[in-house]
Amino acid sequence: MTPVPSPSTSAEPVRGVRATARIRATAAGDATALPVLAGDGPFDLRRARPHGNQARVCILGTMSAPLGGDRLRIEAAAEPGAHLHVTTAAATIALRGPTTAHATYDVHLTVAENAGLHWLPQPLISAARSNLRQTCAIDLAPTARLLLREQIVLGRAGEPPGRLTTRLTVHRDGRPLLDQQTMYGPGTPGWAGPAVAAGHRAIGQTLLVDPALDRHPHHARLFGDDPATGQAVLTPLAGPAILITALAPDTLHLHRLLEAAHSTLWLSLGSGSCC
Repeated sequence: MTPVPSPSTSAEPVRGVRATARIRATAAGDATALPVLAGDGPFDLRRARPHGNQARVCILGTMSAPLGGDRLRIEAAAEPGAHLHVTTAAATIALRGPTTAHATYDVHLTVAENAGLHWLPQPLISAARSNLRQTCAIDLAPTARLLLREQIVLGRAGEPPGRLTTRLTVHRDGRPLLDQQTMYGPGTPGWAGPAVAAGHRAIGQTLLVDPALDRHPHHARLFGDDPATGQAVLTPLAGPAILITALAPDTLHLHRLLEAAHSTLWLSLGSGSCC
């Protein structure tokens, strides 16, 4: 009798990189120190020149990632009174990889009392035949400030996008502030229609959480006169927060729309705000 292989031996093994990057910022007098700055796999963390009391970190990619089967995670924490700015050196490209398994890219951000965090990575590009599930979970203290920017490009030049699922969850003082999930690419009903991408390839959003918004209320506002070249909408959230969402045919138009809306916020809040 021929033995029947068990499910664990017959299933395709999930190959890929497992890597975690950790950043911790602490207040150090009138400055911010970085006692934890550790990365492995594709993550190379570099200290950048500080700006005032804000510590700055740039994440460099040392290999192609995320590929199918990869499990990547970034954890960043700004402790009480600390101010942290994090960006990436280049766009992140999700690729097919050696396996059909999906990749995961998880980000967990924590901002404590009277602390601030700027999370401003370069765009994420969903290349053809890739399959990525990306999450960003954020925990904010009541007096914390956050400026977050996300940009997605659906496919490289002349190619369709891969499969992409993104989820953003934000809790402030332990209570939900924002929870949204969006899916793009093959097998996702209606992702290219007017309810989601509306035929555009570049999608972005800016989230600002700042107690100063309680003193400077905003109303919903539309930016951009021509839907063909992209539009952005500024939406107040139920809390001291503003969400700016934009759609555009390319990253150049997307950047212009996000910057126009962001400038409006900066002028109304003044230099004391997080943005």
